[in-house]
Amino acid sequence: MISAIIPARNEEASIARAVESVAAQPEIGEVIVVNDQSTDRTGEILRELSKRIPKLKVLNAGDLPLGWVGKNHAAAIGAVAATGDWLLFTDADTFHHLGAARRALADAVDHSAILVSYSPEQEMDSFWERAVIPFVYGRLASRYSFAQVNDPRRPEAAANGQFLLILRDAYEAVGGHAVIASEILEDVALARLVKSQGYGIYFTAPIGIVRARMYRSVGAMWQGWTKNLYLLAGGSAKAALLEMAEVLPWFDVSAMLAIWIYLRAHASASVWLLPLLLLLPIIRVHLQYGIQLYRNLYPVSYVQYCLPGMMFYCAAFIASWWKNAHGAVVWKGRAYPAKTS
Repeated sequence: MISAIIPARNEEASIARAVESVAAQPEIGEVIVVNDQSTDRTGEILRELSKRIPKLKVLNAGDLPLGWVGKNHAAAIGAVAATGDWLLFTDADTFHHLGAARRALADAVDHSAILVSYSPEQEMDSFWERAVIPFVYGRLASRYSFAQVNDPRRPEAAANGQFLLILRDAYEAVGGHAVIASEILEDVALARLVKSQGYGIYFTAPIGIVRARMYRSVGAMWQGWTKNLYLLAGGSAKAALLEMAEVLPWFDVSAMLAIWIYLRAHASASVWLLPLLLLLPIIRVHLQYGIQLYRNLYPVSYVQYCLPGMMFYCAAFIASWWKNAHGAVVWKGRAYPAKTS
């Protein structure tokens, strides 16, 4: 019923767990891993897995054609080779709990959707993972409302490439990954393409269905988020400025500074009053972040990471803005030229 497709490029740390968890789903008839010129042990691990997992098929992506992003090319190769009625595009860093595929098929029926996507629970084992990932996902939740995305009357569309199930007939009808070959943010692009053609989509973040550990080092996290934060915020200078205005407490700090200047001029206020006044915006930001964590089902104790998370996010966002608008996006050892402004 379902063909699972996993693009893989240098995924030795996680590919075995991903393949095994997908292959364990009874609804998945075949698991197609497209090895995209990996230079680590990914190929060796896949050969070992294929000896004991009959439904596993390993394909080689070959050279990357001009105008394609590597992941999109690998996904397209997998889709051509697939035989299932449904195609499940998933990532090598993703773990599927037993019953995940069955839940997705049920959601497709219940919500009249030909595309079902889940935002996985995030595994966070390091300081910077706990600081950055909840902050980023909080920002995404404020921008991509599940209710709006799932409403067929609204134009908003989004999906998460770590778990994206789509009816094969609809995928082929809209042109598949060939239509979005050069898109860095391929999951959102595919969702927009599908919804624009009048098909129903369903996007949510269930608990106990799928989880992922996206980045295992600060360097990988920096490269990953600088690749797509600007695009996730809208991919325009106006959207970027609005995002920075929302994230940083510019107004609060300016107001406190104005109050201090006034008091210094009219009431001989102590110079030490300024740091005390500036504590108020910091307190407000932490309270706001704590509410955001609670709403997005993260531990409220992660509020302690608010300031480092905010600083990393802002720095990565600005770098992403520059790379996507003026430079080049580098991912998995490949550079993709900027095409936005």
